[in-house]
Formats: sequence, C-alpha cells, structure tokens
Amino acid sequence: MISYEWRGRFGNAAVNALHAEAFGHEVTADDWWSQVSRHSLGWVCAWQEDELAGFVNVAWNGGGHAFLIDTAVAARARHRGIGTALVSLAAGHARQAGCGWLHVDFEDHLRPFYLGSCGFRPTSAGLVPLVEPGRDVGVRVIFAPRDPSGLPADLLDGPIPDAPRELPWRG
Repeated sequence: MISYEWRGRFGNAAVNALHAEAFGHEVTADDWWSQVSRHSLGWVCAWQEDELAGFVNVAWNGGGHAFLIDTAVAARARHRGIGTALVSLAAGHARQAGCGWLHVDFEDHLRPFYLGSCGFRPTSAGLVPLVEPGRDVGVRVIFAPRDPSGLPADLLDGPIPDAPRELPWRG
C-alpha cells in the first residue's frame, strides 16, 4: 500500500538515494529538508510502508506560478500510478495555495507521462544553460542582492555587494 503526504517529514538520506536512482547519478549528501522547507511551496512524499517510494518538489514564485521539479519514483515502485498521484496531489495543493499555473519541464522520453498521464499541455518555452553541460550545480541557491530601487545589482552601475540576499519564507 502507498500513502502520500503533503509537506511530510523525510530524511535527507532517503531523498538523496531516491534522487540518485531516478536521475542516474551518485548519491550525494544534499540537505533537501532545509532546501524545500525554506524555499518551496511544498512537496509530496509517497511512502511504501516505511520506505520513500516517490517524491516531487513544488517550487513557486510566491504568487500564481508553481513549478514541478525533482519528480522521482523508486524503480521498485514504477508503473503503478505513483508518479501520476504525486503530480496530482502537488497540483491540487498548488491550486489551494492560489496558484493559477503549474509548470514542468522534462526530457522527451517523459512526454507520455506528463502530457498523457498527468494532463499537462505542450507550450512554447525557452531554456538558457547557465553552467557547462555535465557540471553539477548542487542545490545551493543564491539571489543577487538588490538596491532599494528593486533592480538587481548587476543591472546597476555600482558593484555587487559580496553578501547574498535570502528571500523570506512565505508559508
């Protein structure tokens, strides 16, 4: 039996192992709990007994747009509707939070899943690579400091201060 939790507690080791399996990389020691609890609208965990069988993170812009990232289902639990349920629960909670749009990007082989099983519509979108291909960017997010005018410091004439700025959590 599979149980699902919105914003449920999880261990970093469990998400690191699941992410490594789902995305084909070495297991890392990332601090998922700190990342999602500080920066995400929420996340959904799928549990099979006491083991993490699936996970999806719901990032957002603090307003009407939510974004699915890191959708992962354990190999032992695939093709049983768990991924579809994760996305459906994430969409429902994003809607309840007042979001009007749920975005996702994916590799071509996942098209039948997202466009078919999950009901996403294809749209035009763009992507700019910000790092060299294959370079691990980790989970650290640093926001450019802003001056009182609200413009990013790198668009102003003056130097960018060394200290990064954190966005406040709105939960």
